[in-house]
Amino acid sequence: MAGHDVLAVLPTGAGKSAIYQVPALLLEGLTLVVSPLIALQHDQLEGIEDTRAPQAVAVNSAQRSDDRKRAWQAIRHGEVEYVFLAPEQLAKDNVVDALADEHVSLFVVDEAHCVSAWGHDFRPDYLRLRPLIERLGHPRVLALTATAAPPVRRDIVQQLGMRDSREVIASFDRPNLYLAVERFTDDTDKQQSVIARVRSLTADPETRRGLVYGASRKETEFYAGELAQSGARVAAYHAGMAAADRERVHEQFFADELDVVVATSAFGMGIDKPDVRFVAHTSIPDSVDSYYQQIGRAGRDDRPAEITLFYRPEDLSLQTFLTSSKVPQDALAEVAQALRERAGPVRLSELKDRVQVAAALCTRAVNLLEQAGAVATTPDGQLQYVDSDQTTDEAVRRAVEVAQTHQRLVRSRIEMMRGYAETTGCRRQYLLGYFGEHLGQLCGNCDTCTSGTAKEQPANDGEFAWGSLVRHAEWGNGVVMSIEQDRLTVLFDGVGYKTLSLRAIHEHDLLVPSQRPRP
Repeated sequence: MAGHDVLAVLPTGAGKSAIYQVPALLLEGLTLVVSPLIALQHDQLEGIEDTRAPQAVAVNSAQRSDDRKRAWQAIRHGEVEYVFLAPEQLAKDNVVDALADEHVSLFVVDEAHCVSAWGHDFRPDYLRLRPLIERLGHPRVLALTATAAPPVRRDIVQQLGMRDSREVIASFDRPNLYLAVERFTDDTDKQQSVIARVRSLTADPETRRGLVYGASRKETEFYAGELAQSGARVAAYHAGMAAADRERVHEQFFADELDVVVATSAFGMGIDKPDVRFVAHTSIPDSVDSYYQQIGRAGRDDRPAEITLFYRPEDLSLQTFLTSSKVPQDALAEVAQALRERAGPVRLSELKDRVQVAAALCTRAVNLLEQAGAVATTPDGQLQYVDSDQTTDEAVRRAVEVAQTHQRLVRSRIEMMRGYAETTGCRRQYLLGYFGEHLGQLCGNCDTCTSGTAKEQPANDGEFAWGSLVRHAEWGNGVVMSIEQDRLTVLFDGVGYKTLSLRAIHEHDLLVPSQRPRP
């Protein structure tokens, strides 16, 4: 209400929706809420309908034409306060033109980690929100998410063009979650252990409800079939299923008609069921960000819940493969050439019609070219080649460098997930350190604490303290995220997370204190 743009990182149940629903009543104009999933929009609409708050509408691809027309009519007549849209809707020129005719006073980005190439469930259309915000006159911007590590937070602020922004960050600590990792060398042994453990949990009425996350569609169906044979009420869930089937699983789980859902990461945002007693991962996820969000669906009633990662080091190669998307050089070249040859600005929708590139790939290419400084967005939301003297080859080269930087950051997150799985220190200290939070004592509620391998983390190693700014000759500026007995983890601006041996740091002077201003 003081007029600042705000990034709020708060756990589910902390009242993120209230942060925009209440100010909306006091600000004259529409509140526009960008929400990534139709199911999430539906839940948020129902929540508003159950109160005395003003009317809310959604505009999405699942609606019938008549329903969309009625929604827009209500918007134009000033009958609604809240409008929910997916970012893909905001990629349509007619939708943006219609919103530009209205007075939008608050622009809300829900599940804002999707804005960041660092964030899980990254969607290219989210990167087109910044020019839209400017086209709407830069109303107050509110970015909301439950999970965002420091680089994700920085990226959200930058990608949305937030001005004079403030951050509200809640603690990431969930002390009621028991954290454990079971390590395997043989895949069959791992499968049998997953099945045995989940069967044991579902046999007890106190712990029977939970989530099992698999790395692939095939894996979810395999485990669901195996667990069903033991009498568990279980269903698989993945993006390859029909929308109606996914919705049915979702509804059955919330209605307590299912005990276990075996899912890929597609079963994700918006899952707010308080009595989930366990979350098991059959394979290592792609990042600590994804992992933390998924395990955070357990124990939301503040009662104990069990978190287990079934880890086989060889599984890391699968995540490296899945996250190593090829840089779209051909698409970059075609899009860059089309924009360079264009006499003036062009809308993204028109550009998509002009090039022989899939729509999503075209959006990704535009985003990379814009981040490389070769393309800019005009005040009215159109795209323009920045420098006609710059060759398309040079523009593509710079965009490829941007993409490769993203890849290095992604790979560093996978290595941090390896570090979590293999640490002998307190797992909760490791997790919280990743998110920039320092836990000064052992948690006492993870497998390394109960086994006695965890030792108190020092507040500093004699020279570098937690949170201190440092510089590496090759990797540049960074901040110390965690300190263990024999190593430091540093988050570097350009290359992501790196874990360095304290012995090597001191023997070779790898790090020096940095005097740069803290961001």
